[in-house]
Amino acid sequence: MNAQPRSLATTLFPIALLLIAMASIQSGASLAKSLFPVIGAQGTTTLRLIFASVIMLLLLRPWRAKLNASTLKTVLIYGMALGGMNLLFYMSLRTVPLGVAVALEFTGPLAVALYASRRAVDFLWIGLAVLGLALLIPVGQSGTSVDLVGASYALGAGVCWALYILYGQKAGAENGIQTAALGVVIAAFVVAPFGIAHAGSDLLSPALIPVALGVAILSTALPYSLEMVALTRMPAKTFGTLMSIEPAFGALSGLLFLNEVLSLTQWLAIAAIITASAGATLSLRRETQPLVAAD
Repeated sequence: MNAQPRSLATTLFPIALLLIAMASIQSGASLAKSLFPVIGAQGTTTLRLIFASVIMLLLLRPWRAKLNASTLKTVLIYGMALGGMNLLFYMSLRTVPLGVAVALEFTGPLAVALYASRRAVDFLWIGLAVLGLALLIPVGQSGTSVDLVGASYALGAGVCWALYILYGQKAGAENGIQTAALGVVIAAFVVAPFGIAHAGSDLLSPALIPVALGVAILSTALPYSLEMVALTRMPAKTFGTLMSIEPAFGALSGLLFLNEVLSLTQWLAIAAIITASAGATLSLRRETQPLVAAD
């Protein structure tokens, strides 16, 4: 009689973690935009990752992870992808609304889901994704189009996100949640030169510490730790389907915290990308394995 409640709790636990992670990271992105006028997107990314590194080093003690040449290579690529994803995404937020940037970035995990599925129905999901992109990426002088450079940054972040997922699976299977800490430290080293070159000594301003610390917790330390736990306890279908609603979290966060009002066309584009991602994930074959092995 007690087995079923335990099974339900086991199922709901990683789902709750992933939803909290999505809400946290999008709220953090909204907060991060307040630092852009002072230290730019590059400096904001640098402070975010540095503070997050310190927090995660203290909490997770990643030096206890067991690394060999193969696992170290995986973690290095994972960390580099994480750094690139953060930097390019923040660069896109300079000129692109948060919800739109997240939708464009989400083409990365969508491509991963479509590649893993390879079924005839995937042409429908590809078509929906292309439709969403066509509605978002500027063509001509439409009043609802977004900045082309900003859109390119967001798509580049999507490529890094795809690598983050692929190598996060491998790294998480080998060292669990400690991988998140190692990845953030590596990402900080990758991004720091860009932030220093852009903002210089402004990065050392004590007035920035409270906001930067909040961004680090909301956007990196908390969500990436929760996400790594969820990755190890959730089938690929469930994880991918839930991650599909990330653009909606971004759009709502932008509306609530940044007063970024999207047009009907942009909302339809986001809906198309969400539907494509969810559909691609749900069409995965039943034999698909979890994204990473459970602990």
